[in-house]
Amino acid sequence: MAEVGCDVCRILSPEQLQFFDSQGYLVMESFASKEEVNWMMKRMDDLLEEFDGSTSSVFSTKNQVKNSDDHFYNSAENISFFFEENAFADDGCLIQDKKLSINKVGHALHELDPVFRKFCCSNEIASLLFSLGHQRPVIMQSMYIFKQPGIGGEVVPHQDNSFLYTDPPTCKGLWLALEDATITNGCLWAIPGSHKDGLARKFIRDENGVHFDCPAPTYDPNDFIPIEVKAGSMVVLHGDVVHKSFENHSTKSRHALSFHAVDTENCKWSSDNWIKRKTEPKPLYAK
Repeated sequence: MAEVGCDVCRILSPEQLQFFDSQGYLVMESFASKEEVNWMMKRMDDLLEEFDGSTSSVFSTKNQVKNSDDHFYNSAENISFFFEENAFADDGCLIQDKKLSINKVGHALHELDPVFRKFCCSNEIASLLFSLGHQRPVIMQSMYIFKQPGIGGEVVPHQDNSFLYTDPPTCKGLWLALEDATITNGCLWAIPGSHKDGLARKFIRDENGVHFDCPAPTYDPNDFIPIEVKAGSMVVLHGDVVHKSFENHSTKSRHALSFHAVDTENCKWSSDNWIKRKTEPKPLYAK
């Protein structure tokens, strides 16, 4: 993983930082080049071609209990495949081709695949995280999300700090659009300024599996705004900002690369997070 020095260029302007601090999110247009987007989409197509479907599970944000299996736990340090909930017929067979049935691939693309590692661990990403106040950033998970046409599942309202908690909280979500994300095909929606209300609940892994430590809050649907972006745009999310995405009922997919970083300088990784790694992740920057 690339390391960069203290003198690395900090790419966010005072105006961008002010917007992020007040709204809890930031859109950076044309963050990735067309070539980078094409490389990552082509690489994922190759990974899917190699995937035989024998090692996978179904991913759901509505029923987290389904995720408490070894496939899900081990994905923290693997490149693992997760199908959409609605990808299967009553007989257990896929309704359509596997490439149109996968929900996401994760959660260690940034470590194990050279194409995704090159982008996620680049000086540009490190600079962005330094701009946001991280002193020793570490990427804890990465996901290629497909949002398949017709069956792309809903992602319910949540906060990233719930799943990747540090004390104090430091998680930042980096969401790169690999295809245009619109209201029609399931773009992100967020509640501007909701990060100021703090963290509502934590997603805990213990001897009983994974579960939230309290019921889900109720949010007013009218408080959410859509974040429509073009391919190559980066959406930066504060770990406490409430966001979601709807099902994709359109005929167009909405591919995205989502990865999350935490600060490891004077911050403690929570022992009851779902990610329990066997090896220490390498920082993008070390003093």
